[in-house]
Amino acid sequence: MSAVNHHYQESHEIRQFRERLRDADSAVRRIAVLDLIDVAGDEHASLLVETLKDAAADVRLEAARALEAFESPASVIGLIGLLTDDDSKVREAAAHTLSELKDPASAAILLPHASDERSFVRVAVLRALRELRTPESLEPALSALMHADAAVRREAISVLGYLKQIRALAPIMQLATSDPDPEVRRAASGALGFAIDDSVLPALLTTLHDAAWQVREEAATTLGKLRLAAAADELIKALEDPYWQVRLRAARSLGRLRSTAAVTPLLQTLQHEISNLRKEAALSLGEIRHTAALPSLLAAEQDPDPEVRKAVRLAIEQIRSGT
Repeated sequence: MSAVNHHYQESHEIRQFRERLRDADSAVRRIAVLDLIDVAGDEHASLLVETLKDAAADVRLEAARALEAFESPASVIGLIGLLTDDDSKVREAAAHTLSELKDPASAAILLPHASDERSFVRVAVLRALRELRTPESLEPALSALMHADAAVRREAISVLGYLKQIRALAPIMQLATSDPDPEVRRAASGALGFAIDDSVLPALLTTLHDAAWQVREEAATTLGKLRLAAAADELIKALEDPYWQVRLRAARSLGRLRSTAAVTPLLQTLQHEISNLRKEAALSLGEIRHTAALPSLLAAEQDPDPEVRKAVRLAIEQIRSGT
């Protein structure tokens, strides 16, 4: 087939799709969108963008989903427009597709909408900017930390966590310790993990005692990631937290800290009825590599849970080898 004939075939195919996408029956238009997904190349993307304005919500929905594979200025603009669609499913689909953007150049289109007065739009745009990690997102994200809507504040924290800009630490610490929304405090506690020194220690120790267990869990995790040795005593206390999820993260972090002071409380955790806690205690004892743990670990080789036994064997090997 000659290049001319091939071009004609493609043009004919596109004309056929365009006719189907303009059919009076919305079901026909929806199926046309689905068929486009199966065959679409870059030359078909403009058709999908046009379909974002279809009168039928289910057609707009499929088009919004399909555009995940076709990132272009036109598609980004069209998807942003759908963030205020009358149909909630269409809005959610558009927000999801925007969150999958990969080209940093798309940030320039998104940024003017990062201060939109509508919370849903602002959340969706910030989520998309988070993945693109462009420095220009810093100021809009910092501004959004003061937003009345907790969902906006959470998304702004995520953007800042990805950007890892030190100037964001102070406002994030403030939110971690005092925001009225527990999910915001949790997100902030996790975002503090990009710190490069112990300046965030007071805030994380505060959140380690937060009223919400999910915040305490996140704080325990972040303290381990940062390997803040000064947190060992408080993490040992967290091994007695009412929620096993917090205990597990505290045990894991104590292993990362290689805290010898944690050996005895971790040996007690090795006897816990919850197998996940026993497993984590064994792994942490292996990380600490203290020979005092060997007798109890040898006894734990008979643990009824195979995953615990595997962790115990690994810990014994680590202690004996010293590596």
